[in-house]
Amino acid sequence: MRAKIISIFILMIFVSSGFSNGVAIVDATNNVYFRLLSNQVEVTVENQVAVIKATNVFQNNLTADTTIKYAFPMPENGSAIGLRWQVEGQWYEAIISPQPPDTSLPGPGGPSVNLTNFLGETPLYFDVEQQIKQDSLLIVELTYVQLLKYDLGDVDFLFPNNYQLIQNEVLELQQLDFDLVSSRTIESLELLSSHPITAFNNTGNTAYLQCQLFEAPANQDYRLRYRLDLNELGLFDFSTFIPDTLLPDTSGGFLLFVAEPDPSTTTSVIDKVFTLIIDRSGSMSGNKIVQARDASRFIVDSLNAGDKFNIVDFASTVSAFRNSHVPYAPQTRDSALTYISNLNASGLTNISGAFDVAVPQFSAANDSTANIIIFFTDGMATTGITSTSTLVEHIDQLVTTTETNVMIFCFGIGTDADEQLLTLISAHNNGLAEFLKNDELYSRITKFYLKIRNPVLLNTSITFNPPILHEIYPDPLPNLYIGQQMIVSARYLQPGQVEINLNGTAFTHPVVYQYEVNLSDTAANRYQFLTKIWAKQKIENMLVQYYSYDPNSAQALAIKEQIVWLSVNYGVISPFTSFNPPIGIEEDEELLTYTPNSFELIGNFPNPFNSTTKIQFKVNQFAPGIVKIKIFDSLGQLMQILTIQVNGEGIYEVLWDGKLFNGQEAASGLYIYIIDFGNTVLGGKMMLIK
Repeated sequence: MRAKIISIFILMIFVSSGFSNGVAIVDATNNVYFRLLSNQVEVTVENQVAVIKATNVFQNNLTADTTIKYAFPMPENGSAIGLRWQVEGQWYEAIISPQPPDTSLPGPGGPSVNLTNFLGETPLYFDVEQQIKQDSLLIVELTYVQLLKYDLGDVDFLFPNNYQLIQNEVLELQQLDFDLVSSRTIESLELLSSHPITAFNNTGNTAYLQCQLFEAPANQDYRLRYRLDLNELGLFDFSTFIPDTLLPDTSGGFLLFVAEPDPSTTTSVIDKVFTLIIDRSGSMSGNKIVQARDASRFIVDSLNAGDKFNIVDFASTVSAFRNSHVPYAPQTRDSALTYISNLNASGLTNISGAFDVAVPQFSAANDSTANIIIFFTDGMATTGITSTSTLVEHIDQLVTTTETNVMIFCFGIGTDADEQLLTLISAHNNGLAEFLKNDELYSRITKFYLKIRNPVLLNTSITFNPPILHEIYPDPLPNLYIGQQMIVSARYLQPGQVEINLNGTAFTHPVVYQYEVNLSDTAANRYQFLTKIWAKQKIENMLVQYYSYDPNSAQALAIKEQIVWLSVNYGVISPFTSFNPPIGIEEDEELLTYTPNSFELIGNFPNPFNSTTKIQFKVNQFAPGIVKIKIFDSLGQLMQILTIQVNGEGIYEVLWDGKLFNGQEAASGLYIYIIDFGNTVLGGKMMLIK
């Protein structure tokens, strides 16, 4: 692909691109990498949906020209949506192709321990095919979308900025820009790492934080947390309607909503029938069985009056605390704690045997209680039923026979846990699967139990009036618990008002939460990310279906084909697709190349202005994405950042109210604004006169 032509403004020196921490690998075995010169991460968050732009600026500090493989430590719940790179001043852009990712790495052997630990469990790989000349620069820009974790009003953001496993040299620049927009009041935004804060602003529904560090090692991750007002609950919705001509399919409406139940202390809770299944096979020896005992004791100590419980433990053989669930009382609690203390690790892993004992005990329960199994293991089944598909079918049949709704939450510990098995068990039984490091068992399971101990809406379903929404994900819907949220995306053909009903049971009685939503009839510029979230959630739902079949079966192959189509056409990476250099770009470059006329600056009006001014620009071809308008004073100091979502051709305008990051009024004088389209930059001057 030829370079995308960049409109350079004379004050371009004020603008920085988004840099962050991937690795340019020359030899993965012997730790040979390009030197990372600078990094910056730009994060735009809209109600827990984060779009992260991460770019690396590398230098080929070796003694010869060479190619590299780029690797990035993608978070487990992140989905890549764009990748481009620059060599010798020319930009190239990858396409998503229906090919599985190439995970091979350059070098005579496997990757080094340092590289493996840095990249984590879900790295993204991409081959840069151009030769990078000695001493020249390579810029790689990756964009991905991520749903941030929410817990009782707190939302956490983590970015892997610690680069010490890869490089000890200092970086010329490290910078984080974190833009936040929230329908609920932002009570606080704090930086949990010790990076210096160079700009900060919180207006209540918008917030901004910037960190900037020069000539320093990248030795710690970026960690941020913001807190939302827990008194502002209900359902928050976002919708956009995109013309069919700009979509790969019809049904141009996209809806996303976030729902949270009332966590008031006066809310009653549902009694639980609860079983903890503990793996005590030989591989759990050492610190893992110690953590397992500690986590189990914590859970037993935290049960509520009115709950019933039991403990099932397994290795080659299966044992149980009692033959059936027993009421939670001081006497049964103390006996259970003694039982847990005597658990020791040895033997094989008989998962089917454990469920043979645990599940039938729920036949005595009913759907007026929360029937919960927490199951954790560090390995694959090595005795009993060992086939993944057969074992899943066996557990499904056990649950069906009880004639009771049982929720199964699975925790895989370490690198040998059977992720496919645990994911399918949870997905088939209205639970979830999480995968932990060897030293995370106690902290993760105890925190998780605090979330699910008080369910307030079970057997959740959704209806619409009129019934104009479809393709609703996740499917099935999760149960709702105190202090937790449910994020749902859907499609619609017809804009207008719709009533959303969240239905379920609580306290043995039906419960309905009703909300009125107005579905947009226009393309809402700021909500372009809804298409990505919907596609991401649908792909995740279809992957569960895919894993339930033999991968070579006709059913699995048909589902895989649909996932690939969604991934390629909606621009969201899946396990079956990857970024690849575009094919035939030289012959068809006009389809993917922005020209100097792609974007036009109209200007700001009025100019000069007294209190407010509108900055206007024109987009002449389809170019979706978030555009930032950075405002500088005459000395080049960054004073404010405005954002707008661009979706398609048209004239866009952004209002500047003359306020700075700190909320104060800007002083009279000359200001410069830079409109950053990612690959095109426009700019102008404006005069504030008071």
